[in-house]
Amino acid sequence: MPKISIYDTSKKEVGTLELSDEIFAIPYNEALIHEVVVAYLSNQRQGTKSALTRSEVRGHAKKPWRQKGTGRARQGSSKGPQWTGGGIVFAPKPRDFSKKINKKVKVVAFLSAFSQKLLEGNVIVIDKWNLDEAKTKSVKKILDTFGITGRNAIVLNDADEKVIRASRNIEGISVLEAELLNTYDVVSNKKLIMTEATIKQLEEAFK
Repeated sequence: MPKISIYDTSKKEVGTLELSDEIFAIPYNEALIHEVVVAYLSNQRQGTKSALTRSEVRGHAKKPWRQKGTGRARQGSSKGPQWTGGGIVFAPKPRDFSKKINKKVKVVAFLSAFSQKLLEGNVIVIDKWNLDEAKTKSVKKILDTFGITGRNAIVLNDADEKVIRASRNIEGISVLEAELLNTYDVVSNKKLIMTEATIKQLEEAFK
């Protein structure tokens, strides 16, 4: 049964938390994680771009001038792609980029990615945030204490307005809700900063 240390905001260890093997000790499955992340990113694409082909451009197909004798290049229509306002070659059209992933596959991929994050020591658990006021410097001080730089995520089990507001202007830090956490969030952030309550919420969700 894996264990993880719990710290206060000054990085003093205040306890340990035992985690379930069935949830937090899942073997790393890179292929499955890759499949789920690709599907997630594909599903974020709108696919709404559109342009007109030469057959759709407003106008007519009349030959603009005679074939020979003008000194100009021969033209068959003013709707060709070489004309300003003409049609686009292989014009992009609306399309659906979405990919379907089995729900059980999503769960296994998430738990696999999260278990690996734990194994690498990239999940930091604190007892509670304890912010007196929503000041950026308060959260920045905590992050500096743990040596956290770059792209990382603070995961909350409830909407803590003080933490959300105080973290808003810190570069590379995103604040996520535990119930909306997905595989992409896990693999795209270097470290996940969570409270003990957040870890327990995740454990309850996947029992």
